[in-house]
Amino acid sequence: MRSNIYSPKIMLLLFALIFGFPVWSQTSSGLRSFDQLFPALGGTKKSEVFSQDGYIRSLGKNQTSLELIPAPNSGIDLYSEVMKSNPSYLAESLLVIPYSGKILSRLDAYNSLGKIGDLKGRLYHSFTKDEYIPLFEEATRLDSTRRNSAIPDPPPATTLPRSETVYVRLKDTNFGNSFYRADVSTSPYGVIYRLTNFRNISYLLFTVMKEEKFCAVLYLEPLSEGMLVYSMAGADSSDFIANKVHIPSAIEKRLAVFIDWVSDGVRSIK
Repeated sequence: MRSNIYSPKIMLLLFALIFGFPVWSQTSSGLRSFDQLFPALGGTKKSEVFSQDGYIRSLGKNQTSLELIPAPNSGIDLYSEVMKSNPSYLAESLLVIPYSGKILSRLDAYNSLGKIGDLKGRLYHSFTKDEYIPLFEEATRLDSTRRNSAIPDPPPATTLPRSETVYVRLKDTNFGNSFYRADVSTSPYGVIYRLTNFRNISYLLFTVMKEEKFCAVLYLEPLSEGMLVYSMAGADSSDFIANKVHIPSAIEKRLAVFIDWVSDGVRSIK
């Protein structure tokens, strides 16, 4: 006797093929959408996120009222990373860079972070001088924390490393030579770039931030709409220094320059 083609198992399989295919086709790329990661963000802020420079803001001392909070199930938690340095001041930023051709990958995100030399000469607006001036007069990749000899930036990678540590010297127009360690790691969806100063940052004869007291974390993820650049920075400084240097502005300017650097790296990938 021939089996009944309309048996419950066959009908269930046909239902899955017919009605499940559109769902599968929408998610087959494996890319998440912006609304999945930031479902509560809309209106003017969301429009700014998709603008050329994105959305960025700094917070006053000991303020933690963040506006850019990813969904709990997103697996993204920059706040915990930044808070490892016990900062008194925070800044946050969010940007989506539309694709200009091919859809980018995590490897593309990683390679956009590789050209340390491109940090040199990036401008910020100085309110005291009322003009745009370079924030970093020099930008160099270093061999290690102990050996300050400059090494060239490597060519774009062909495989995505699981983790990596990069050492950087930046000649800051305000603070002179500053030294950073960048810890790079990958997640199932994106690339995390955690930048921390491994030496004191000084202004004139004063220590502005002790080592490990500045932290900027950038998270890059290819979304269905474009490359996400979500970032947060934090710093701790004494009240004495805060009366001489406007710390929130200093953090925001540096975070903005790092984002500009990454954005250009993403846009240069064809």
